[in-house]
Amino acid sequence: MPTEDEPSERYLQGLATRRTVLGEAHVERALANQSGFDGPFQSLITEAAWGHVWSRETWTKRERSMVTIALLAALGHYEEMAMHVRATARTGATMDDIREALLHVAIYAGVPAANQAIKVAREALAGMKEGEGHGDEGHGQAAL
Repeated sequence: MPTEDEPSERYLQGLATRRTVLGEAHVERALANQSGFDGPFQSLITEAAWGHVWSRETWTKRERSMVTIALLAALGHYEEMAMHVRATARTGATMDDIREALLHVAIYAGVPAANQAIKVAREALAGMKEGEGHGDEGHGQAAL
């Protein structure tokens, strides 16, 4: 049984998946910037989001990427959505996949949400083409 100082197997699995999807630089930044205040949150998302959900083998990383982008867009979490658009460089989701996910957002979550999401996605994709992002940028300590 792991202690509080010893990470669980699920945490270690989540950390590996998180590095695969978001990139080494992003994860190292998030870990380096964590404090005593948000450290438990970083552990929670690493274990739950990345270890429990993203590490499942039922869907591919590409499929999870598309669903995540659509959900974040529908909920108006555009900064996180941009991070996941950049992560498509590692998940295999294409520009066509992103567009299809955002078309679903327009119908099921509303045109205003999709309109803003398309703007954010275009900016993230343009940054990737210009060499600014390789899927490992993210902003804020709370970034998934």
